[in-house]
Amino acid sequence: MADAVLYDYWRSSASWRVRIALNLSGIDWECRPVDLMAGDQRGAAHLARNPQGLVPVLEIDGLRLTQSLAILDYLEETGRLSLRPEAPAQAARMRAIALAIACDVHPVCNLRVAAHAAALTGQDDTRADWMRHFIRPGLEAVEALLDETGPYCIGAALTQADLCLIPQLYNAARWGVETSDLTRISRVARACAELDAFRRAAPEARLPAAV
Repeated sequence: MADAVLYDYWRSSASWRVRIALNLSGIDWECRPVDLMAGDQRGAAHLARNPQGLVPVLEIDGLRLTQSLAILDYLEETGRLSLRPEAPAQAARMRAIALAIACDVHPVCNLRVAAHAAALTGQDDTRADWMRHFIRPGLEAVEALLDETGPYCIGAALTQADLCLIPQLYNAARWGVETSDLTRISRVARACAELDAFRRAAPEARLPAAV
């Protein structure tokens, strides 16, 4: 029996952060898909797990945890991960980058938000325009926050910030947002692409057979 169960959706960037973390931790975990496109998140079974009707949900240690950054902190504080800098100044920098992505860019670019914007305008192409409007400026700000030399967001050590950045880059590419000129972000992407924990967590590795 697995040590943890993750309820997730293969293309959810919030779930992706947790998949990377679980892979890095070495925990024996299993995935139970929640099909967001089919509306599984609004069903009674999933709402019992998370009243917000969101993914991810992690069942571990007899607990049911929600919100990706809270889950990362729990794994850190229970000794499964070491992704927070010890120096307070660096820890604050890391948190600022993670929050800039997870709390500023990601929520307004959530599919349900973009779908509502499209419904209000009655124009389906509003969805892509909406995504591009928020993703590019958000990533430009993140670029300025990153360490100059790297290879990761905060210098030589992998942190929670990297786990937040990589899934957002996938969304950028999906919606046609150019990022190749963001040199620090591109450097982090190359470094993380070399890590097995990131590769095994990517949507392509989690792709449902029917998709």
